[in-house]
Amino acid sequence: MKAVPANRAIVFFTIAVLGCVADLATKHWVFAWLGEPVGQRWPILENVFYLETGLNEGALFGVGQGRAFLFAALSIVAAAAILYWLFYAGAARDLLLTVALGLITAGILGNLWDRVGLPGLIWKYASEHHGVGDPVYAVRDWILVYIGKWPWPTFNLADSMLVCGAILLVWHAQRHAPAPERPAAARGGPQGAGQKD
Repeated sequence: MKAVPANRAIVFFTIAVLGCVADLATKHWVFAWLGEPVGQRWPILENVFYLETGLNEGALFGVGQGRAFLFAALSIVAAAAILYWLFYAGAARDLLLTVALGLITAGILGNLWDRVGLPGLIWKYASEHHGVGDPVYAVRDWILVYIGKWPWPTFNLADSMLVCGAILLVWHAQRHAPAPERPAAARGGPQGAGQKD
């Protein structure tokens, strides 16, 4: 176990907890205001940005519909791996990594809350994955953005934090990528030294 500064734990858990709370609070507020998905949307900026509730039983872009418990299990494993990497392997010594993984953890926890059914919603329509009155094990989405005429799939603050954390991880990796090793001849190494024709 590698020692990490105590303030890194404060940074990580502050981002993770406040991010999760913000995600859950906004989901609760929008769903209480607009109700569960019925095709109703509230324009913020016409043809660009709307509030519209949605329930996603899958992962990103709706992939893997009906596998909420699989994604919940993967979320728990991911959160545990982040804690191990940060505080046992010592990655928390790097502030940028700590912030990035705090954002990712906030996103994981916010969507995990929904996937295990803690909001207490029930389905009001049947599908191949559930019947009317079944508990909802799906992520609550509420942000709808249009890119030109194309609507981006609805998302939430947890999704945004996951994406921002992933972008920071990529940026961190590029900043800390090892410089390519030059060939020995270019370094003036021993190859060819002392050789005569």
